[in-house]
Amino acid sequence: MPEQTALNTFLDAARVNDDVFALRPDYRAVLVAVDGLESGPSDEASEALLLAAEEAARSTLQQQAVEEVPHIAAWRQAYRAFGAKPQRTRNSLEALMRRAASGLPRVNRLTDLYNAISILHVVPLGGEDLAHYVGAPRLIRATGSEPFEIMSEGASVTEYPDAGEVVWTDAGGVTCRRWNWRQARRTQLTDTTTSALFILDALEPLDDDALLAAARELERELTRLGSNVQVAQRRLGANALSGNA
Repeated sequence: MPEQTALNTFLDAARVNDDVFALRPDYRAVLVAVDGLESGPSDEASEALLLAAEEAARSTLQQQAVEEVPHIAAWRQAYRAFGAKPQRTRNSLEALMRRAASGLPRVNRLTDLYNAISILHVVPLGGEDLAHYVGAPRLIRATGSEPFEIMSEGASVTEYPDAGEVVWTDAGGVTCRRWNWRQARRTQLTDTTTSALFILDALEPLDDDALLAAARELERELTRLGSNVQVAQRRLGANALSGNA
């Protein structure tokens, strides 16, 4: 198991490029790295979280259309700013909210957990297998040459992002396209994942208190998934206090 210092070292190397902040100066992210997880299939605890999330989503959408939810509306604007059409490629939060009425997917206890917290805190949240990372995460504007691995009709296929698209990458290629739209096959969470990276994304009007509250609940739930779970956290933002330098 990696030492706590190894998780901190990994997060210390994470970066958001300046051209992403030029696009959205209000962007912030909290990265949560965790090790010592005892993963597995969906269970009673993850089911309870998903049921609560489904009810929260239904309650919200009884009051307003999904595209009018303030944080979702902000992400739709951000997608348009780099050329994506939000009605065709929805941010992860919007996609989950739209599925909640008919029932959220049950995948595995890790994926169920972060999907539920995403809805309960109205924040895009992605989870990836840390063991399959190649170097540190970076959020960049793509050149269009970065490889992105997906599964299509049972086979591995490599795609490439559009030039200017906002993507999370590591030294092995794209880990998530269009900021928080679609994750790569290489780093996806599985029933056997023991170390993971979670990324919580925020734009105004979501403030730091709300963003950090979501991260704290995520950490609380993660620490229940093993007897020796280690967690490290880092906030990234455009200002010097955020630690993006």
